[in-house]
Amino acid sequence: MTATTTVRKRAATGALVGLALGDALGFPTEFNDVPSILAKCGPWREMELPTRAFVSDDTQMTLAVGRALRSAMDRGPLVPSRLERPLREEFVDWYRSPDNNRAPGRTCLTACDLLEDEGRLWQDASRIGSKGCGANMRVAPLGLAPGLSDEQRAGAAQLQAALTHGHPTALAASDLTAHAVRLLAQGAEPAALVGLLRSYALDNRGRYHERWLGDLWTRSQDPGPEHFSARGWDECLAVLDRLREALRTPSPETDPCLATGAGWIAEEALATGLLCFLLFPDEPVTALRRAACSSGDSDSVACLTGAFAGAYAGSEAWPTEWADRIEYGGELVTLGALWDL
Repeated sequence: MTATTTVRKRAATGALVGLALGDALGFPTEFNDVPSILAKCGPWREMELPTRAFVSDDTQMTLAVGRALRSAMDRGPLVPSRLERPLREEFVDWYRSPDNNRAPGRTCLTACDLLEDEGRLWQDASRIGSKGCGANMRVAPLGLAPGLSDEQRAGAAQLQAALTHGHPTALAASDLTAHAVRLLAQGAEPAALVGLLRSYALDNRGRYHERWLGDLWTRSQDPGPEHFSARGWDECLAVLDRLREALRTPSPETDPCLATGAGWIAEEALATGLLCFLLFPDEPVTALRRAACSSGDSDSVACLTGAFAGAYAGSEAWPTEWADRIEYGGELVTLGALWDL
C-alpha cells in the first residue's frame, strides 16, 4: 500500500454489525447473574458467539429505524413529516412480524399496538412514563447517516424514541446515544468522549424539540416543555457522572452493571454500554464480551457497546467468522454501506 492510499474505516458498517454481534452475544446471557454466565460460558474473556447467531428485538428494531430513515431521506431533506410515517409503519410491521418472538419489552409492544390505529396521534400511543432502553438501543442509524444537521439528528433521535417511550429521559438518552455514535464515527478520542457528552447534555438541557415532538410534553405532569426536557437531561447528566467516576478507577474484571446500572432503563444502558467500550477502546471484541457478561440487560448493553466500538474502529473491528454468521447480516452490511464514511 502506498503512502497516498486512503482506507475508509467503514464506520457505519462497523457500528451496525457490532451492534448485532453484541446483541447476539448478550442475548443468551440476559436475565443471568455473572456467576451463572461464567458457569455456562466459561471465562468471560473467551466467550464465543453462538453457532446460530440469533439477535433480539434490539437489532430488529435498529433495522426498522434504519429502513425508515433511508425511506425518509430518499424523499428529500429529513423533516418530521417525512420520518414519522415510515417509522410508524416499520414499527407496526415489526410488531406484526412472526419474527417478533425475541422477548421484546412491554412498552414497545403496547405502543406499537396503539400505533397500528392510523387515526390515533402517535403522541397518544407513546408511553409517557417509560424510559426503557428500547428507546435508545435502536437509535444508532441516526448517529451514522451523513448529511444531517445537529437539529435534524437530535430531533429525529428523540422522535424515534418518543413513538414508544415518551419519558423525557428516554428522549435525552436517545439523543445522547446517537451523538456518541456520531462523535466516534467522526474520530473522536475515547478519552474525551464523556466530557463531550456532558457538554452536549448541558447545552441541550432546556431545549424541547417542538418541531419533532409536537405537544408530547402535555401528556406529562410538567409545567412546561423546558421543564419536561430538563428533567430528562438531568438524569442523563447524573449517570454520566457515575460513568466518569467509574473510569477514574477502572475495574475491568468487575460486573460493569455495579458501577453504572443494569441497563434496563435508557440512561443506564447508555452509560454501561459506554463503560464497556471505554474500558477496552482498542479491543472491541473484549469490550463486547465484557458487556455480554454482565448481570443486567446484557443484550442491550452489549449492542450499544458494539455500536460504539464499531463506529470508532470501523468494520475491521469484527472477526470475519463472527460477522459472516450474524442474523440479518446482509441487510446490516447493505445499510451500513449506504452511510459509510
